[in-house]
Amino acid sequence: MNFSIQAVYNWYRNLLRNPKYRWWVILGTAFYFLLPFDIAPDFLPVVGQVDDVFLLSLLVAEVSQMLMEGVKARKANTQQQAADANTGTTASTIDVDAVSVK
Repeated sequence: MNFSIQAVYNWYRNLLRNPKYRWWVILGTAFYFLLPFDIAPDFLPVVGQVDDVFLLSLLVAEVSQMLMEGVKARKANTQQQAADANTGTTASTIDVDAVSVK
């Protein structure tokens, strides 16, 4: 079995992008960062902080990228709705004639 940093990064990124596990991964990473139990304990001079810094930077980068994609999608959606309102097309409106049944 090959172990590489790229494989761990891809696994973490795919887990973060899965909506089912997203908040569990974010909370787990935050707890890992805050708790004193690490892969490399924090009392070691440099090595102890490297894993925390790596995980925190990875989390911040991925969450900020997901937020930016969400903002862009929301902006594109509002621009599309504004364009539809300006042109007068109402693709989502359905006119129905109601009749009374006795």
